[in-house]
Amino acid sequence: MEEWKAPWLAHYGDVKFHLEYPKGSMSQAVLDAAAKYPENAALTFMGKRTTYRRLAENVDLFARSFKAMGVRKDQHVCICMPNVPQTVFCLYALNRIGAIATMVHPLSAEGEIAFYLKEADCSVVVTLDQFYPKMANVQKKFPIEKILIASVADSLGIVKSVGYRLTQGRKIPSVPREKNIVFWDEFVRMGKEYQGEFLEDREGKDPAVILFSGGTTGVTKGILLTNLNFNALALQTIHMSNTPVVGKKMLAAMPMFHGFGLGVCVHTMLVAGGTAILVPRFTPKEYAELIVKEKPNYIAGVPTLFEALTRNTYLDGKKLDSLLGVFSGGDSLSIELKEKFDRFLADHSASVRIR
Repeated sequence: MEEWKAPWLAHYGDVKFHLEYPKGSMSQAVLDAAAKYPENAALTFMGKRTTYRRLAENVDLFARSFKAMGVRKDQHVCICMPNVPQTVFCLYALNRIGAIATMVHPLSAEGEIAFYLKEADCSVVVTLDQFYPKMANVQKKFPIEKILIASVADSLGIVKSVGYRLTQGRKIPSVPREKNIVFWDEFVRMGKEYQGEFLEDREGKDPAVILFSGGTTGVTKGILLTNLNFNALALQTIHMSNTPVVGKKMLAAMPMFHGFGLGVCVHTMLVAGGTAILVPRFTPKEYAELIVKEKPNYIAGVPTLFEALTRNTYLDGKKLDSLLGVFSGGDSLSIELKEKFDRFLADHSASVRIR
């Protein structure tokens, strides 16, 4: 076999160039990690911790729930959600039954969502109660067979759940009990009562997720990605980190409807036995506060995020020495911004530089 020239290998150090990739599904890769690290934190969300054991239980429970709803192998199901625990559970639950998750930005315009549903041929949608009014209007443009309604409150502890319902939750209009609406508590009950088979064997080459492009080269396109796409990305990222990732924390502010957010901030961490700190919405102030409070080991984002952090006065005098990796992607990082953020990291006691 011809030996290809690869001058970049001289910079790999002791990182392996060739890796063996798993032949199975995205969900199986995560469940394998759950079997190894059952008591580790897989997710944290607004202070609530979800262990790998609980994650695995929820994935299988909601896989049964989707089967009970009538979702079948190879069916496309739209997840129109921010980074909340239900987004993670539903993604891997759909993967367990061989369905294909179509990830859509919940703040998209009604016409855009209708376009995405038509392009991906989705007749089932998972969304939050706060987005139902938008989805009701989308139905006028594209028929939706079933809408699964979740709430942020369902992912919180008892005290915070009550607090949420009494504050932000009060501003959300009640969702009508239409015949095509499935509420979260009903969805959970359906899974507990379902007794039939639900698992589907999936291979690396099988489709797993549809993401939509940004449309920078024309009309937005649906991109069909396989299990191997995400599993290979996870292993490559883990190995390029060249430090043990198990037990470490990633601030997952990049949204899961974005390949970077889903592939690096969530799937990579869950394959590695790490913790994804879910951030449902991004503001520079809240992001800076989370860095100080949660002390993540990894942060990842687009260049504009890092530019915003350098201007955030909340971080003045704060130490960022917990950071083991800072990753920029999704757009080109200018030399000027790299040098600026590297100085910012050094000034805040971080030993790493942006990659």
